[in-house]
Amino acid sequence: MKRIAVFASGGGTDFQSVIDANERDNFCQISLLVASKAGIGAIDRAKKHGIRAEVFSKKDYPDIEELYSRLSALLEELKVDYIVLAGWLKIIPESFIKKFEDRIINIHPSLIPAFCGGGFYGLRVHKAALDYGAKISGCTVHFVNEVPDGGAIIAQRAVPVEEGDTPESLQARILEVEHELLPFCVKKLCEGKIIKNGRSVTIKE
Repeated sequence: MKRIAVFASGGGTDFQSVIDANERDNFCQISLLVASKAGIGAIDRAKKHGIRAEVFSKKDYPDIEELYSRLSALLEELKVDYIVLAGWLKIIPESFIKKFEDRIINIHPSLIPAFCGGGFYGLRVHKAALDYGAKISGCTVHFVNEVPDGGAIIAQRAVPVEEGDTPESLQARILEVEHELLPFCVKKLCEGKIIKNGRSVTIKE
């Protein structure tokens, strides 16, 4: 069974969606939660489900390369197969991405390539979509490469923008879809059913 580590920086609702799906279908071993700071909700979720949680914060590791070097050593010690970014707001250096090439996936709350890249996270994404007058938004699960939100797309789901939407209301509806799409992609990845060939990604039944 494949082992995953989930990286989170906030409340951890996407993390919870993977936990819940895995408790139903048992498709992976969640070996580790990596939190970007102490006191976040994702840590409480990990503790509740008996998942090891470790904090890798900027204040403890001012040198980003050292942070990811220590983190890399831990992931190798735990024999982690895949890394799932579920609301991870830290910059990831290219050295780390190369080390785990095609083994890191991320969920982003828009239909990439719209409203993505540097500076687009959280409510900023949804505000940008509304300011632009987009009629459809959604979420994207993609492989991680050295370009922020630039890796090969695994799957996307569309969510209509409704009249009178605020960034908060749009975020809430997209989050519901994220909680379906992310566990689906993690399950397929761990089952070896996601085939990547350059930027082309196929999901097998």
